[in-house]
Amino acid sequence: MHPAFWHNKTVFLTGHTGFKGSWLSIWLNQMGARVVGYSNGLPTEPSLFQLADVAQDLQSIHGDIRNLACLQSSLVAAQPDIVIHMAAQSLVRISYEQPVETFTSNVMGTVHVLEAARQCPSVRVVLNVTSDKCYENREWERGYREEDPMGGFDPYSSSKGCAELVTSAYRRSYFIGDESLCLASARAGNVIGGGDWAKDRLIPDIMRAFLENRPACIRNPQAIRPWQHVLEPLSGYLLLIEKLWSERHAFAEGWNFGPNPVDIRPVGWVVKELAQHWGSSAQWVLETAVQPHEANLLSLDCQKGAERLGWQPRLSLEETLEWIVSWYQAYQQGRSVRELCLEQIGSYQQLLERNRVGEGCL
Repeated sequence: MHPAFWHNKTVFLTGHTGFKGSWLSIWLNQMGARVVGYSNGLPTEPSLFQLADVAQDLQSIHGDIRNLACLQSSLVAAQPDIVIHMAAQSLVRISYEQPVETFTSNVMGTVHVLEAARQCPSVRVVLNVTSDKCYENREWERGYREEDPMGGFDPYSSSKGCAELVTSAYRRSYFIGDESLCLASARAGNVIGGGDWAKDRLIPDIMRAFLENRPACIRNPQAIRPWQHVLEPLSGYLLLIEKLWSERHAFAEGWNFGPNPVDIRPVGWVVKELAQHWGSSAQWVLETAVQPHEANLLSLDCQKGAERLGWQPRLSLEETLEWIVSWYQAYQQGRSVRELCLEQIGSYQQLLERNRVGEGCL
């Protein structure tokens, strides 16, 4: 990453009020980008977007990606250089309850964003952020590679596989000439970090329980996931966009951004580590009710990003969990949420710079 690249770039970011969108908005603003956010409201109560007062440093548009006319007019008015599409129905369990909303948001919403970008001459790069769950999950021991088939058992996973197919179709049908915009997709693992308040997600559920001094209820302690701090995939997205800007269609593909293999851990291990970092008041119990289907084993192969982008994760899972506990405990103590985020972004940027200098000297 090169922070100077982002200075004075106009970025149209859908889903800017979400957990990842809020972190990215803060980071982009810190690097001097002009962010225009597009979202249909706050996804949670409380929300990181509100707590960190993210709106103070960007233009925030209230709109639905399922409304093509509104989206097109907003994009044209913004005249962005870069479009990052994050808006989505992002939870597996909610997708069982709301399949129509999930498919319309995640599939037709993606169509609308790509169509609006196609009609806007100022746009040079588009990144569609999907999910590691876009792959047809066969409970393989090995990580899924970018060329593996799309699929999905549940409506959420299926919708993300569909969004990848939409992206591929637009790229091959419309974005092929030297002067056309460059389109890539990014698939991250289980993204965790401070400020996530979503329901039915492991880290927010645990942190809520610990903050309220009650036992956390765990559904599937044997499930194995590719855990990573939110800043890790965001750094990959930003690096990929820089490559798309400078080297164009050579990087217009799908990309995985996941943790090191050693950090692909069971839920039970993560819970125990969080409880240990939190302190003696932290407790957890096993949920006994029957649960909807969720994949038991899921991981990503990120060799392509390492070889071609020079990207790799910088935080171990142990460090990630320490950062998370530190964030929520500081929040509990009344610290400024915005300053908490900026401090962790600053620490992460320093980590990137130290590694960049060190690797450049090898």
